[in-house]
Amino acid sequence: MQELDTDKHPQEQPSDADGKPKFGRLLLLLAFGVAMVVALTFGSLAYYTS
Repeated sequence: MQELDTDKHPQEQPSDADGKPKFGRLLLLLAFGVAMVVALTFGSLAYYTS
């Protein structure tokens, strides 16, 4: 049987100095998605009730 080589681990990604991940771009993207759903909801409401 072959033994597993545990010495060949992939390199870890470098982290920021404070160790906190940055979610700014993801938060903006999610806020944009929610705004699009709200706009689509109100737009369809105005279109189909007129």
